[in-house]
Amino acid sequence: MIIQSTRFGELEILEEMIIEFSQGLPGFSTEKSFAFLPYQLESPFAFLQSVNEPNLTFMVVEPFTFFKDYVFEIDDEIAKGAGISNDNIPQIFNIVSVRDKVEEMTANLLAPIIINWRDRKGMQLILEKTSYTIRHRLFPDGLPGSPSKGGE
Repeated sequence: MIIQSTRFGELEILEEMIIEFSQGLPGFSTEKSFAFLPYQLESPFAFLQSVNEPNLTFMVVEPFTFFKDYVFEIDDEIAKGAGISNDNIPQIFNIVSVRDKVEEMTANLLAPIIINWRDRKGMQLILEKTSYTIRHRLFPDGLPGSPSKGGE
């Protein structure tokens, strides 16, 4: 499948990399098909590019690379509707906001994106009764290998 992206230009996408979000994403309920674009091999980052809207791209991250203690529960009814089971474990991502400086990037831990690769279904789950917010810094102590802020 060929799609257009203002960020990446014309892209040829394998069908198995197209994820269907039956409810869309909050704020984008009409956009239901997204291409999953890995940033680099072995990178925790990726992009979700709308198949139909060239201007709509989300950067996402596998949260466990940065937030080792990130835990939440998926209601049984939601899991069933998403095709999630003990033999079909989903992959979890969170939308990333990139600020002026890379070290100020944040992840939305309040609303994880759940991808069921077997059925190519996705959903964004808004967590309730949690201390997670929409802005958790990926690099709270600055970028790895960079001088400390006081030494500038």
